[in-house]
Amino acid sequence: MFKRQNRAIDKRVGESWRKPRGIDNKQRIGLRGTSALPKIGYGQEKEGRNSHPSGLKEKLVFTVKELQKGFAIRIGGSVGAKKKKVITAEAKKLGLKVLN
Repeated sequence: MFKRQNRAIDKRVGESWRKPRGIDNKQRIGLRGTSALPKIGYGQEKEGRNSHPSGLKEKLVFTVKELQKGFAIRIGGSVGAKKKKVITAEAKKLGLKVLN
């Protein structure tokens, strides 16, 4: 969401956010045309933080035993197709939402 300064110009500069600290830094001063800085107003309420837009908490699952009520299920990438079918069938039986 928040962009690092000079990320597009300089190949050495990565994507990860760094606070602009220079005395003449345009981004720190807040000139027009620069990307936004993290501020208090961008936060979420405590209950909605780290949850899926459906309102449920997400849980990464690799086996059928890890299924729990009250969660939205996301099946791990290393799970094969056969096991994935079993997990989705069991999640449907329990009434859980599968995200992927």
